[in-house]
Amino acid sequence: MYPTSAINRRAQVPKTTGAGTAGEPLALPNPQVQELEDELKVTRMGTLHALTMMLDIKDVKTGRHATRVAEWAVRVAERMGLDDEELRDLEIASILHDIGKVGIPDAILLKPGRLTDSEMRLVKRHPEFGWAMLRSIPGFERVSLQVLHHHERFDGGGYPSGLAGEAIPLGARIVAVVDTFDAMMSNRPYRRGLGVSEILDRLEPEQDAQFDGEILRLFLDIAGEHVGEVGQIRGPSL
Repeated sequence: MYPTSAINRRAQVPKTTGAGTAGEPLALPNPQVQELEDELKVTRMGTLHALTMMLDIKDVKTGRHATRVAEWAVRVAERMGLDDEELRDLEIASILHDIGKVGIPDAILLKPGRLTDSEMRLVKRHPEFGWAMLRSIPGFERVSLQVLHHHERFDGGGYPSGLAGEAIPLGARIVAVVDTFDAMMSNRPYRRGLGVSEILDRLEPEQDAQFDGEILRLFLDIAGEHVGEVGQIRGPSL
């Protein structure tokens, strides 16, 4: 089962003071600590804006794809009951899931024909490149792991680590589904995008194989309902 809302969980816990005395209200946060936290949030958002602009400069289509992936991911996660912090991390990871592709030459990314084995090996390193870029940014620790593992397969046959099942971070499992869906809908240098019904037919057999079956079933339930709205997204979400 997936985690219930953190708000609901907190409602079931007795209030305590910092010393652990039941029934007394929690002490107010230190104003200096709050100021530092606010500054960190501003810095984090500034970093996110800069990285998003980098994606758009690299390829505006990549930026639009990332925005749609984030929109899909948050809609799925809200249905699953993830809390606000988890939703925030997931949205950031979704927007930046392909940030590592800035380390891949355009001649490979935009190649109209089939990639060579060596080119494909380089492309498959983009999750590692993305993780390396994000892991040292304060507040992006979980985000970086979701970026690192968004090409893992639920059956353990993915990359870069060959993780399987719930060893794959939840956010990465969500991104894997919605990223694949949007990629299949999008036009590529080597093919035209597919129709929604054909994509859903292709995804359904991948339950508990390429994808977490519970996440995929939830996505299949909502995709037809929201595809028109999400498909109209043309710019960054920030």
